[in-house]
Amino acid sequence: MSAAGRGASDAPGAGVTSGELMAVELARQLRDDDVAVMGTASALPQVACRLAKETHAPDLWFVAGGTCGVNPHLAPAVASCCDEDLLRADTAVPLSDVVLLEGRGDVFTVFFSGGLQIDAHGNCNLVCVGDWGRPSLRGPGTVGLPFLARVGRVLIYTMSHNPRTFVERVDFLGGPGFLDGPASWEAAGLPGGGPAAVVTPLCTMGFDPQTLRMRLETVHRGVTVEQVVDATGFELVVPAAVPVTPDPTEEELTMVRRIDSGGLLKGH
Repeated sequence: MSAAGRGASDAPGAGVTSGELMAVELARQLRDDDVAVMGTASALPQVACRLAKETHAPDLWFVAGGTCGVNPHLAPAVASCCDEDLLRADTAVPLSDVVLLEGRGDVFTVFFSGGLQIDAHGNCNLVCVGDWGRPSLRGPGTVGLPFLARVGRVLIYTMSHNPRTFVERVDFLGGPGFLDGPASWEAAGLPGGGPAAVVTPLCTMGFDPQTLRMRLETVHRGVTVEQVVDATGFELVVPAAVPVTPDPTEEELTMVRRIDSGGLLKGH
């Protein structure tokens, strides 16, 4: 079976699902002084943020878009950030205020993002696949993605790693990554730090500092570099040596499963 078609039983580590590993990988990207925001269908970043708060980043703050609960208590995690259960939180703020804070650029340090398409420079598309006037697939729209270029760094995640998702150039630029590369990024003068990491069921990727193209960082256990390259619809920067993603520690896995006691990440 190819890596793209793996099930939970084939996931990295003994009994660890891809969803659980991805939540741990995202949590490891978070810092103690971060203020993070996420969109609606965001079980993975919910779990990642709570895991980070309970381990290495106790002073992390995070906002669940939709309900706009701040530091929701997550017992258990829910599938959507519009779930009223996320109002069991330290506090909540109006959605209009969250949008204004996203636009300011000096509050949120992390924005969790995904897309129908993600391209070689980390640009994201949630609007449409194909021609905008007659799309083959229509998404929910730009939502908050135009603000990606105003936060400290963007953490991209997707449960689909295939050539339809990872394309050379998005059909609609809804969330700016590094645009067309160094020249266009520098010319735009955008205040944010750009994409920092991309986490998928197959691997974790970053960006080459010279070309700002996506670069393979680690492959998850049981996945080969060749499988990642075949599943990516553009030429990926591949270092000479690519390590295996560290497995979750016993502490991390125990906490993930306590936070996700309903098993949302077990199916991935």
